[in-house]
Amino acid sequence: MTTVIGMTWKELMRKKVVLMTMIMTVLFIIVFSLIARILGEPSDMDPSQQLIAQFMTGASILTLGFFFGSFILAFLIIFSSFSSISGEAEVGIMQSMLTRPIQRWKWFLGRWLGYTLFGIAYALILYIAIVIIANIFSTVPQTFVVHMQSFLLFALTVPVLVTVTFLGATMFSAIGNGVFMTMLYGAGWLGGMVEKFSSSMEMKPEVARSLYNITGMISLAMPTDALQRKMLAVMLNVEQLTGMFNIDEEMRGHMGIGQVPSTAFIFYTLIYMIILFFWGMRRFYKKEF
Repeated sequence: MTTVIGMTWKELMRKKVVLMTMIMTVLFIIVFSLIARILGEPSDMDPSQQLIAQFMTGASILTLGFFFGSFILAFLIIFSSFSSISGEAEVGIMQSMLTRPIQRWKWFLGRWLGYTLFGIAYALILYIAIVIIANIFSTVPQTFVVHMQSFLLFALTVPVLVTVTFLGATMFSAIGNGVFMTMLYGAGWLGGMVEKFSSSMEMKPEVARSLYNITGMISLAMPTDALQRKMLAVMLNVEQLTGMFNIDEEMRGHMGIGQVPSTAFIFYTLIYMIILFFWGMRRFYKKEF
């Protein structure tokens, strides 16, 4: 299995999508640093409001950074793994590898671990870069425990995306799986955007309830955007700031956090990932190449 993991990492380093992701990351860090510098410029205001203003500025910078950072992370995971099974079968790699003395479940698990560990390592680098840039230009009080919780939530999107992509690879062709994952991730992002905007708008209770039901079902199908909102809520201590100087309203609405998923949603995500993982492994085990 370690051989399969190592082979996966070597393949990833040769793929153009990884090179494109690295270039995008460098450009993102440069542009994000410039934006953070502009947003973090000190303003003349009453000293009593200075602390709140600094916190809101730091929260805005972190929200903006992780909003675009999650896109780069998803781009790397989806476009590096969408052809992991069906694409390899189309070019004959799968047929030659499975004739060797290796069980299918070990191959599947090794490939899954290869993509997941690589993605988590990249997520750690991206997380540290965003936090450091945000702290340079504006400080949001945080502890090591908060950072650990936030990173785990941020990195949880990696195994979720890899799991769904692997399941799709057992159902569709390589191109079809890429289209499927892009549309599914886009639907999750759109549902999250609708929920964020609706949380800052005044609307009738029945309309709001209908919107939340729709966005809730989308989050159940693709929980990545909800995980990002939960991560930001943990990092910015939204629950502790509820009702304090209208900060909670600003962060849930204008800051783009929206309705914060509960802790039960995290357990749902883990169960969702486990079920799809074994479903994909079962389909791979019975699939003819």
